Amino acid sequence: VQLVESGGGLVQPGGSLRLSCAASGFTFSSYAMNWYRQTPGKERELVAGISSAGGNTNYAGSVKGRFTISRDNANNTVDLQMNSLKPEDTALYYCQARYLWYAYWGQGTQVTGSS
Repeated sequence: VQLVESGGGLVQPGGSLRLSCAASGFTFSSYAMNWYRQTPGKERELVAGISSAGGNTNYAGSVKGRFTISRDNANNTVDLQMNSLKPEDTALYYCQARYLWYAYWGQGTQVTGSS
C-alpha cells in the first residue's frame, strides 16, 4: 500500500496550491479518502473528506468555502485544491485512505505560508 502526496510548497497569503495524493496497492474506489493536517505540538486535524464514489464531501469549518476535495477513481488520485490560503493553513498535510477499520496514511507534504 502506498499513498504519495505532492504539491506542497511555499505560498503567499491569498494564494493557491493544489495537493495531490497518488494511491496504489489497494482497491482505491472502495475507500473513503481524507486530507488531514498537523502542526508541531498539535493533534492531526481532519481538513476534508470524500466518499468512495465521490458523491459526498465534508470539510472542516476553517476551510469550508476555500478548499475543495476531489477524486479520480480511474487514476487512483485524490486532490485538495486550496484557495485563499491563510498563514494558519501552514501545516504538514497528509492523505488518508479509510475503509471500515482500515486506515492507510501517506508521508505528508508541507504547506508553508509566507509573508
